[in-house]
Amino acid sequence: MSADRHIVIVEDDEAFANTLARSFERRGYNVHLAHSHEALVELLAQHSPGFAVVDLKLGSASGLVCVQTLHAHDPAMKIVVLTGFASIATAVEAIKLGASHYLAKPSNTDDIEAAFGRTDGDVTAPLTERHTSIKTLEWERIHETLAETGFNISETARRLGMHRRTLARKLGKRQIG
Repeated sequence: MSADRHIVIVEDDEAFANTLARSFERRGYNVHLAHSHEALVELLAQHSPGFAVVDLKLGSASGLVCVQTLHAHDPAMKIVVLTGFASIATAVEAIKLGASHYLAKPSNTDDIEAAFGRTDGDVTAPLTERHTSIKTLEWERIHETLAETGFNISETARRLGMHRRTLARKLGKRQIG
């Protein structure tokens, strides 16, 4: 098997990680799993995958640090970030840190593999007029602040000037990772 068919999946949900791993193995990939940033660092000491799938939220930690670590290890690596709720703020940060693509969950192996294959932008992408609701603006601001604080709920609440329980209630209504 060629070295370019090695993939690392950084996902704290073991059931989802194992399902994704089996799917990539059926497609001929040599799959490595890491459930945290620390496990990823140990894995990279032994392996140099050509592809990576990173969950944006790893428990209470941010997957963005994993993106940064992967990109520093190999700038040519194709990195796809998966998230339960996509926001403009975290998409921009993920791309700045070295991710190739950013996909909202649920995404399957076909979606991820297609993202690995896309290397250029699409200048013909349709520009649609989208009116943003107050709730969406609020959610994007919350998510942007979460990313800035490394997903620290208490610090995010302080920066937004709201009670921690209020923020927790808002986050409980929509997945953040």
